Amino acid sequence: MTFAALRSLADRAALFTALRQEAFTAAVDALGEHRWDADMAASTLTFSATANPEQQLVTTPHLIATIAPGPRSLLWAWAHPQGDVGGVAAQLRDYGSQYGIAELSQPEIAFPDDTGDDLDEWIAQAAHQIGTVAVEITGRSPYYSAPIDGGTRAVFVLDAPIAPLTVQDAVIAAPRVLAGLNLSDARSAVWDTARLAGWSMQWTDEAYSGAAVTDASGEATFRFDEQARVSGIESTLGA
Repeated sequence: MTFAALRSLADRAALFTALRQEAFTAAVDALGEHRWDADMAASTLTFSATANPEQQLVTTPHLIATIAPGPRSLLWAWAHPQGDVGGVAAQLRDYGSQYGIAELSQPEIAFPDDTGDDLDEWIAQAAHQIGTVAVEITGRSPYYSAPIDGGTRAVFVLDAPIAPLTVQDAVIAAPRVLAGLNLSDARSAVWDTARLAGWSMQWTDEAYSGAAVTDASGEATFRFDEQARVSGIESTLGA
C-alpha cells in the first residue's frame, strides 16, 4: 500500500509510464555497468559507463519529491529548501489545489500507518507511485528514483534523449509490459497512453470494447474484455 489518495492518478498513467520506463532502462542498460551523478547546479543527471566514462546518457532532471524514512514523510520539491517553488513539481501542487487533493497541495505528507515491516521496499514502491503521478500530471517522462543517504529516495522526472513513444513501439512492447502490470482499468490506461503520447484515438463502439490508436508509425486497436482488461491487440504498422 502506498498513498491511497494518489492511486487512481498512478493507475491511469501506469501503462504509458511503464512503456517509457522500459525505453529509458534500455538506453541506460546499453551503457553496460554504469554509475549516475547529479549536478544540480548544471541541471544534469548523467549516467556514465564504468568502462568508458565518456559514454554517457545526459538528462535534465526536475526534482519532484524526496521520501525519507527518518521523518517518515514525503516532502514535495516546491516546498524543499533546495527545491524550486515555481518548478515542474509546482504543477502537482496546482493540480491538487484545483481538484481538492490535499496530498498534492500540502508541503509534506506523512507515511500511512500500513507501511509494513520493510520500510525500504515501501519507500521504493512509493517512489514509483510518485514518479508515475508526476508523469501523469506534467506529461514529462521518464522518471528516476534516486537512492540517497540514509534510505531516502529523490524522485525526478527527466528530459532524456530517448525517442517519443510511437504506436509501433507500444504494440511491440505491450504484451511484455502488460504481463507485469495489474491495471485497475485498462481502458483508461490506453486512453491516457494515447493522450500522453500525442496519438489520435477513437473508441470502436459505444460499449468501449476497443480503442483504435494512430500515429505516423501505424495504427493499432486494443480490444477489451468485459472486465476492462486488454484481451488482444490488432495492428497495421509501417516498415
